[in-house]
Amino acid sequence: MHLTDIFPDLSPLQTALLDWFARSQRELPWRRDYTPYKVWISEIMLQQTQMDRGVAYFENWMRLFPDLPSLAGASEETVLRAWEGLGYYSRARNLLKAARMVMKDHGGVFPSRAEDIVSLPGVGPYTAAAIASIAFQQDIACVDANVERVLSRLADLAVPVRQNPGKALLADMAGDFLTRGHAREHNQAMMELGALVCGRKPDCPSCPLSSFCLARKRGTVSERPVLPARQKRIPITVSCGLLLHESRVYVQRRLPNDVWGGMWEFPGGGREGEERPDETVVREFLEETGFAVRVAKNLIVLRTNYTKYDITMHFFVLDFADAALRAAPLKSLPEPALSEADACRWVTLEELEELPMPSLHRKLAQSLRPGGNTLFTSLNDEGGPLAALLARQDNA
Repeated sequence: MHLTDIFPDLSPLQTALLDWFARSQRELPWRRDYTPYKVWISEIMLQQTQMDRGVAYFENWMRLFPDLPSLAGASEETVLRAWEGLGYYSRARNLLKAARMVMKDHGGVFPSRAEDIVSLPGVGPYTAAAIASIAFQQDIACVDANVERVLSRLADLAVPVRQNPGKALLADMAGDFLTRGHAREHNQAMMELGALVCGRKPDCPSCPLSSFCLARKRGTVSERPVLPARQKRIPITVSCGLLLHESRVYVQRRLPNDVWGGMWEFPGGGREGEERPDETVVREFLEETGFAVRVAKNLIVLRTNYTKYDITMHFFVLDFADAALRAAPLKSLPEPALSEADACRWVTLEELEELPMPSLHRKLAQSLRPGGNTLFTSLNDEGGPLAALLARQDNA
């Protein structure tokens, strides 16, 4: 089935859509000149990211890396630090790889053909289509979650749209509906409409396509699109430790292929069996670094979610279990036996600011303040004011 089987003349719908976009489009920084580099960065950045947050990160990114050569010449650590807080850090690593590939294989000129764009690291069919149509005005239709909502409601599709045959049907309909010669405006209009009007709670009276929409006529708007059942959330309990020595804290960099590859963190890991959180951090520290440690202080409990996981993270202040190591100068401490990292450092709290870190580790790091032999944190899981938390640095 094609969209023209439902609407033999698509021109009134296309005109209504483009007129609405001309009136209602948001002022977004990559729309000022539509350079391929900016369109590419925006498309990658807006994956799994809300628009307002994406705009703020985009503008900061452009201050740091205003063009392909500046990005290609940056270090991975610098790129990850700029990306920090957006999550899904493989996106940032792939941006760096792709920038270097464009400089090497394309003479520093971003490729214009979708088949060349899709060969870049981190670029899938949707992103390639978006860049080709928006940056280069090629007549290629884009289908993201916003477009899914608009088309599935417009045509009242009663089949799941993220698996075939529904997925292929939706792609065909998107191609049918594309306003030839105006792909840049059309694709953005569809995505904008799905984001601002035809959302999870649609504002049908404001929709330029409402008079055509079959789902609205049939009363099935809330049932479209047909999506897979939501994944069950999986709880995970993790313990991490701040090992302190001579006013410095131990951090390590995760292996490149890890979820947070290239990010710096306070070592730790997931609970095994019926372990208490303090037992977990002692075991994990020994496994990851070879250091035998003891818990000096329960620091704080922080929570976040990642894909299908609900993560509860316990942080502890640690010191060496061996009194001789507690008394040893920093420079004479043994090298750690790294098993889950490729580098480590003993850093000051100020130096932590320069290192890319996962969100909860950054949240904690930014809250820490020194005060003699005591660490202070502005975070307090029990809801009180500033909490002064002892960080053992005695030589006992």
